[in-house]
Amino acid sequence: MKQMGDMLLRKEPFSEIVMGNTALVRAMVEAGTRVVASYPGSPTPEIAEAIASIPADRRPFYFEFSTNEKVATEVAYGAAVNGHLSTVFFKSVGLNVASDTFVQLGLMNIIGGMIIVLGDDPGANSSQNEQDNRHYARLSYIPVLEPASPDEVYDYYKKAAILSASKGMPVILRLTTHVCHAKQRVSFGAWTPVELDRTSRFDPANGPYIPIAADVFPMKRRALQRISEVRSWSDGSDLHTHIHYEHTGHGIITAGLPFLSLMDAIETTPEKPDILKLGMVYPLPEKLIADFLRSHSQIKILEELDDILEKEIKALAHDAQIPVRIIGKCDAEDWIGEYTPERVYDMLAKTWPELFPAKPAAQPASSVLPPRPPQMCPGCGHRSAFYAIQKALDPADITVADIGCHTLGFLPPYRIGQLLMCMGASPGMAAGLSLFNDNRNVICFLGDSTFFHAGIPGIINALFNRHNITLVLMENGTTAMTGHQDHAGSGKNFNEVVDRIPIRRVLEGLGVNHIFEIDTYKQAGLTDLVRQAIAVHELSVVIARHPCMLKFNREQRKKPGYIPRKVSIDQNLCQRIHDCVERFGCPTFTRDSNGRVDINADLCIGDGSCIQTCPVEAIQKPVEYRPAEK
Repeated sequence: MKQMGDMLLRKEPFSEIVMGNTALVRAMVEAGTRVVASYPGSPTPEIAEAIASIPADRRPFYFEFSTNEKVATEVAYGAAVNGHLSTVFFKSVGLNVASDTFVQLGLMNIIGGMIIVLGDDPGANSSQNEQDNRHYARLSYIPVLEPASPDEVYDYYKKAAILSASKGMPVILRLTTHVCHAKQRVSFGAWTPVELDRTSRFDPANGPYIPIAADVFPMKRRALQRISEVRSWSDGSDLHTHIHYEHTGHGIITAGLPFLSLMDAIETTPEKPDILKLGMVYPLPEKLIADFLRSHSQIKILEELDDILEKEIKALAHDAQIPVRIIGKCDAEDWIGEYTPERVYDMLAKTWPELFPAKPAAQPASSVLPPRPPQMCPGCGHRSAFYAIQKALDPADITVADIGCHTLGFLPPYRIGQLLMCMGASPGMAAGLSLFNDNRNVICFLGDSTFFHAGIPGIINALFNRHNITLVLMENGTTAMTGHQDHAGSGKNFNEVVDRIPIRRVLEGLGVNHIFEIDTYKQAGLTDLVRQAIAVHELSVVIARHPCMLKFNREQRKKPGYIPRKVSIDQNLCQRIHDCVERFGCPTFTRDSNGRVDINADLCIGDGSCIQTCPVEAIQKPVEYRPAEK
């Protein structure tokens, strides 16, 4: 980590192999960024990891994890109208949380400049949908730059910073999952540290900053004028790349990662179409595109997710009366998933079979790997919780899930969580399910990070409107799913130790009268408390607490003298009832074809939470484990 931090602060030019998220941080440093805010979510957490590698006393900008994406956006906006170049970053669906503020940013005069880094997720690698946030840009009149590689991430951020500050408007840098995580040798420029100017430059005269009815139309006209100016700027900029193969009439327009897949796909084809790679995808460089259309008889639009470029380019061709055939998405599958080189070749083969003959079908693999479903880590407190809670539930009960590691409770063997929407939605959905419902209990689940992020309004609503629901608050002390970032209940923020905000005291302050609290490893006690909570005919909350064991175990391993511990199976006692495998479900347990249960020593962390699940006490207490030397 120290080496990365030193690299990010080098003053002389250098080159290094880095991932896109790391290249972004170096660009922040060189561009003179002063304030950065975020809420963690893949594919962007490594941006914060790179920032964390820079010692706080040498970091040339302020960084925080805010309580949610909306607040992070507002922190960055506040800094930007105070004259400081700012950045906010989060994952694709984080923009939904930020949208109430985000959609107004294009109306404002942001004197310091503001970059919104979006981690979009074609393929839904780590998200609940594949939403295409280019739609938001058009809704908000905010330009979008779309890099295809770590090198372009670095270059485009610096260009976005200059554009944003010069126009007084926000700029979106749209990254996708594999642009964030790809690695490439990037040539970085020099950096000369500049002392931070701590003078506030905020002046209401730079506004208006209050979008009341009288000012809305002038503000919107200004936003539209700036978009028009950016369109002209984009037309003459070096953001776009025209690769000319002198083909007779065929061309492809693309942007972002699909461009790299396209280059791989056509690498061995004898006849290659001309390519126009766009670096700014909103507003489009209309003159550049029109000239490209006029010089070809057929154009293929290659874009992941929605047909945004396709529609705009077709409209442009129609309005300019350009006689060209424009081919976009051909079937429903073209709207889904990532555009890998193989998929791109198949799309081109369907479009122009004369140029891209169909490749022979791939031979089936000699051995097929079994599916590996996602699962909670060994020792996870959520597993203990679900195992215990399951015993308290009636088969007719309705269980509502939320976002977090505990979302995996819907998988076998627990099958807890029949609905899921987005962060903090479970109390509200549970409230709706409780209405006109006299015969089925409604139990919802919420993580501690999500409690602070978006869960509190739903809890207040359940109190205010007297909804009869049971909330199980899964508290593990961290934002575990995205890499163990701290939250308001952790006792420290990104920069320092702070007072922990206790969840119980927040609930008591809101007026929750029925609060139950227990460690999830106390399984029998948790089962009993959930039964008690369900019997309450108004909002009740069970705080099911246990530290994230993945994080806890990592910290333990760093301590001097650490010796791992493992449980074991007494085969003389084991009756092969298999509750440990079929109902508790820790991945540490293995079962062979004869039904024998053993412990995978490479996975077991010796936490012992499984011991109480065996009805014949065949699981033995953890002992020190020293692997045999190889």
